[in-house]
Amino acid sequence: MSCPTKLLISLCGGAVKNSRHTALSHCRQKTLTSLHPTNSARLDSTRCMGILSFSKPSEWNKVVSDAERIVGYPTSFLSLRCLLSDELSNVALQMRKLVGTRHPLMQTAKDMIHDGKHGLQTRGLIVLLMSKAAGPAPGMDVAEHDMVSGIIHRQRSLAEITEIIHTANLIHKGVVNIADLTPADGAPADMEFGNKMAVLSGDFLLASACTGLAELGNTEVVELLAGSIGDLMEAEFTGFTDKQGNPTLPAAASFSDWLRQIYLQSGSLLARSCKAAMKLAGHSENMQEDAFQYGLNTAYVQELSNDLGAVAKMETSDLRATSAPVVLLQDRQPDTAQALLQSDKKHGKQLMRELHSSGVVQECRKLCDEYSTKAVSALTALPPSDSKTALTNIVHAIRRM
Repeated sequence: MSCPTKLLISLCGGAVKNSRHTALSHCRQKTLTSLHPTNSARLDSTRCMGILSFSKPSEWNKVVSDAERIVGYPTSFLSLRCLLSDELSNVALQMRKLVGTRHPLMQTAKDMIHDGKHGLQTRGLIVLLMSKAAGPAPGMDVAEHDMVSGIIHRQRSLAEITEIIHTANLIHKGVVNIADLTPADGAPADMEFGNKMAVLSGDFLLASACTGLAELGNTEVVELLAGSIGDLMEAEFTGFTDKQGNPTLPAAASFSDWLRQIYLQSGSLLARSCKAAMKLAGHSENMQEDAFQYGLNTAYVQELSNDLGAVAKMETSDLRATSAPVVLLQDRQPDTAQALLQSDKKHGKQLMRELHSSGVVQECRKLCDEYSTKAVSALTALPPSDSKTALTNIVHAIRRM
């Protein structure tokens, strides 16, 4: 059994005793430090949005496999140094005490093993593709030993750091509000211990990411990624979630507020990481801005695609109050939207019908196409290459989901 798999199984203890083969196969295929959002009612997808997670895996898996071949670096190797550290192993041993409890952190840990085929997290992979597609800036002196598959070593480290930051954020989201717990949520002592583990492990990963940033030796890159960490924190205090972490739509929220929220909770990290990759390779401000726009617009496409998929199912249980069509409906018909944003099933069905009849669903599809066009257009300055094609294919695959 591989060391990463040993660590992950130690996190989940007996709860995943029968998943040894699954863990081994998935461990080689996915980014170990990217946790798929839990399905817990409390830990809603709004809080731990995982970019590029779909219900139609075949095309997407091919796109990712091709991209990994191009960069010569399977994303399952990202951040192994951090995962295999003695400190995190000790945390894992302590977390075994949570087996059998209902703390969200256990679901997060299990999702690291039970990838479920579709939970591919590709922030680091996109950073690697962007790095290879652009290459070093003309005139930049890069030693041959400092590049692997056309990617500078520091850019690979940046891809790892990006995944670690994302993982730390998801783990921190597993903290529950003890004051709001009910007996059905589990024993208070278990939940309090789970909170301590979530804070400890999340802080450790975040500290590791900050150490890695310092080792890059570029203060501007440190500032960029530090800004993304700040944005992730700010996303928790915008009014789009209540104190239990459930999605809630402020009465005065507009679609521009929704765009800002997506930027904070996912777009900033991807966009800033892409820009940082260009900065490490000595590229111009224009090239850096293009990379930023690619990451940002890809995040918008992903969220719009996910929200449209939920509406297309016509299942009210999949419809979030903060999904793009609902926010757009409030932009157009604020009184109608607020009246229908009720928890009972009857109002949920009425809201679904209103979304389709009002034209906001069609408008969201149009916006999804527009943002995908912007993302692809941001790659115009890059020379033709397999890496550039892979970046384009990623956007198209998201839009078609």
